[in-house]
Amino acid sequence: MTDKPKLLIIEDDLGLQRQLRWAYEGYSVVTAVDRTTALDAIRAEEPAVVTLDLGLPPDPDGTSEGFATLAEILRLKPDTKVIVASGHGALESARQAIADGAWDFYAKPIDIDALGLIVARAFHVHALEAENRRLAARGSSTGLGGMITASPEMLKVTRTIERVAGADVSVMLLGASGTGKELLARGLHDASPRAKGAFVAINCAAIPETLLESELFGHEKGAFTGAVKTTEGKIEQAQGGTLFLDEIGDVPLPLQVKLLRFLQERTIERIGGRKAISVDTRIVCATHQDVDAMVAAGSFREDLYYRLAEIVVRIPSLAERSGDAALLAQHFLKVYAASMRSGVTGLAPDARAAIASWPWPGNVRELENRMKRAVIMAEGKLVTAADLDLAEGHEEPPLNLRAAREGADRATITQALARAEGNISNTAKLLGVSRPTLYDLLKSYDLHA
Repeated sequence: MTDKPKLLIIEDDLGLQRQLRWAYEGYSVVTAVDRTTALDAIRAEEPAVVTLDLGLPPDPDGTSEGFATLAEILRLKPDTKVIVASGHGALESARQAIADGAWDFYAKPIDIDALGLIVARAFHVHALEAENRRLAARGSSTGLGGMITASPEMLKVTRTIERVAGADVSVMLLGASGTGKELLARGLHDASPRAKGAFVAINCAAIPETLLESELFGHEKGAFTGAVKTTEGKIEQAQGGTLFLDEIGDVPLPLQVKLLRFLQERTIERIGGRKAISVDTRIVCATHQDVDAMVAAGSFREDLYYRLAEIVVRIPSLAERSGDAALLAQHFLKVYAASMRSGVTGLAPDARAAIASWPWPGNVRELENRMKRAVIMAEGKLVTAADLDLAEGHEEPPLNLRAAREGADRATITQALARAEGNISNTAKLLGVSRPTLYDLLKSYDLHA
């Protein structure tokens, strides 16, 4: 059994549980009946694939316990493929489950053969991803859209985007400036069936209100002063591909009406035109603003919001991404040292400490700019805190001792991995532990070289 792929079945109906165990005799099957036993199995067995019934005790007639279990599984093992099954409001539950990070969804009553195909495909994808991680450990590689991350918080985001990429739904990315919204939007496009089409991006906040309509919808020759030729808008340019509307919250109300009409009818009219033009364009939008508050205040149309936000993905700030600051700092140092032909080779201890403690209000964009500056300003081979123009920050430590210890261990190991460029032997030496101990720590904290 040890050579068989591990499948965890979370199902409180013991009869159905036995039926599923019998149907999946080709796997090493582990079973659980509630959240506690499920999480114990995740920690002990580390299954690649999980089937999860949302109706778990103590809420067998609802979905709250199932969604709580899903969140805990993905927190512990972000690379696990969770297949959610429910008979409770199947369509709405499916959307929420996928948005929360589930890999796939199947409505009850369960068809064993159909579910078996989904399970087999999940194992196949998990194996491919594991192989990609192994290859990435041997050479330079990046994730979705070139996103560089090792944090569980961002891994959950990229998993969600990979999952929704194949579905022809509108996606709204919410996150502060500098968190990589356009990078993720491009990654979504590249992972979608529209990848061969154009990816067109427009920043709605950077274009004057009087010109934004023309930029989006285009205009006919002579439509206004200066319109010397017929021009396609961004929506038409993205025909068969993806249109990324950055800072969608800055679109004025009159233009929101026209944008809503396009989303409803999938046709546009250029300014000065009288002919409806059919357009097959997928919309991905982003904003750093609180759209819910804007809807409540009346500055953003509620009907447009629901058209644009079929799937909402919230992107954590850099400060919320465990260990990513150290990882990205090392990456940007290599990039700019090579492009500027600098002799800088690494980070001094005070620079690493400053990077770890700085709150990064400007997120990844701020980190990149500071690393570029540091490579220029550095006088020696190591970048210092002064080169970064940073002072060490002071954060209040968490009061939970276990959480504080785990957070400190995770951050230290991640920084050591970044400094050693993923080399296990050198990382173990930096940490003062043996290789077996380091492997145990990596497994415990779900970290990868």
